Amino acid sequence: MIDGTYLTEDPGPDTTEGGAFKRAASTIRNWIAAGGPHPPEPGRYHLYAAWNCPWAHRALLGRAVLGLESAITVSHALPRRTEDGWVFESDGAFADTEFGAAALHEVYARQRPAYTGRITVPLLWDRAEGRIVSNESADILRMLNAFVDGEGLHPAQHRNAIERRNAEIYPKLNNGVYRAGFARTQEAYDTAVAKVFEMLDRLDAHLDSRTYLCGDDLTEADLRLFPTLARFDVAYHYAFKCNIRRLSDYGALWAYARRLHARPEIAATVRFDIYKQGYFSPSPLRNPLGIVPAGPEIDWSI
Repeated sequence: MIDGTYLTEDPGPDTTEGGAFKRAASTIRNWIAAGGPHPPEPGRYHLYAAWNCPWAHRALLGRAVLGLESAITVSHALPRRTEDGWVFESDGAFADTEFGAAALHEVYARQRPAYTGRITVPLLWDRAEGRIVSNESADILRMLNAFVDGEGLHPAQHRNAIERRNAEIYPKLNNGVYRAGFARTQEAYDTAVAKVFEMLDRLDAHLDSRTYLCGDDLTEADLRLFPTLARFDVAYHYAFKCNIRRLSDYGALWAYARRLHARPEIAATVRFDIYKQGYFSPSPLRNPLGIVPAGPEIDWSI
């Protein structure tokens, strides 16, 4: 720990090993807690996000579901990264309302000690301390519970189930679609895509007689799963070759996803048009011409 900031041993970029995609760990992991250096004070924090990023979507979902829109302000980066990474416009919906930065790396450059890791969203900034609280999406989602009365999205009676679901869904599905989409060998792709659909099949069976992943309450586990489901048919099915089945081919899982989307606060965090712009942006491996497809047309109504 350096100056209250927890650093992992390997702050480097995403890599591949033997053709398989390997995601680098987030490296700034402080915590919001009463009595600590980052207390849960409304108006103190600013969130940096991007509509097309599923990890940032977790934070946007937590902020919306917990009713923290007025307590935590937000800036959205443009949906397409450039050679400068995540960037902003000078004004409008994709402007940095906190510092007027042109690119997210300018915000990271304000961190002390100097930051040398990946430039990622989400990022949670503490105005009072003048530093980054965290750039780990799972931590940001969970620490938002500190702003509300009660246990929020991480209730004690469901915590064991939440941890189990998170532990199996992240590697096989949340990150699994990336392992399939960024695979450099047939073997790596075959392994990854098989795990994606193994997890989808299991979730479909699990939700056949349940409203939510863990008991009768909406929890953190649901908000960690939903960003992947929201992007599946419009992006991962095509751009990442996760095309054995569509989400809409599943009975219980598709009904579950639409139930979540039917909640106005959740629907407000979803931008299908931007997902396509982001995932079909120019890529030497996936989409060299950068042509964004017209479809698919998917009815999310219930």
